[in-house]
Amino acid sequence: MIWMYHSISEFDTDPYDVTVRPDRFAAQLAWLRRNGLRGVSMRELARDPRGAVGLTFDDGYADFAETAVPILREYGCTATVFVLAGRLGGANEWDAQGPRKPLMTADQITAVAGSGMEVASHGLRHRPMPALVEPTLVQEIAGSRAQIAELIGDRVDGFAYPYGLLDQISRDAVAAAGYRYACAVGHPERPGKFALPRTFVGQRDTAPRLRAKWLRHTLRERTLA
Repeated sequence: MIWMYHSISEFDTDPYDVTVRPDRFAAQLAWLRRNGLRGVSMRELARDPRGAVGLTFDDGYADFAETAVPILREYGCTATVFVLAGRLGGANEWDAQGPRKPLMTADQITAVAGSGMEVASHGLRHRPMPALVEPTLVQEIAGSRAQIAELIGDRVDGFAYPYGLLDQISRDAVAAAGYRYACAVGHPERPGKFALPRTFVGQRDTAPRLRAKWLRHTLRERTLA
């Protein structure tokens, strides 16, 4: 099972439902621990999925470095953060209704990687992949991978499709760029190595809701087996 987050911070309004308050995030990690589970990065999940839940964060918000990482470390967890190589130190300008959230700087990203978190790609500028044509598509996918790898001094294994939008052309481009996996949003029609399903986890997800999502995931996996 893979959980999908975006931002961990205090907030007043959140029109896109992408923010989780720090105390709720800590409670969600505590729920994992109480149930004999551990939150891990996608890289760790691939190595050993037993008793593990993948934790992923889209967009690369600065609060991942400032708020999420300390909480993750408190609970003995790791995570994968998908960053936008063309917007380092920028903001979420693609969210028309706001509120504006700062994105991690290059220094924050290198610090996050050094702390044991996996840094992966969300493209360059948060563009929908199916709307792009070559060479823009290649630059968004392969170019972002090269830039992030140079920044952190390590390989970049993962990609997450902005807005969760993908087609066969973008899937093929991700594979051709050398990624080892790619994450979708929700449960795509044709899940696979380059369209991994994820479960959204938000502010409203208390213990009963997490339990229900875990049970739905378990039932779906049994159906597909």
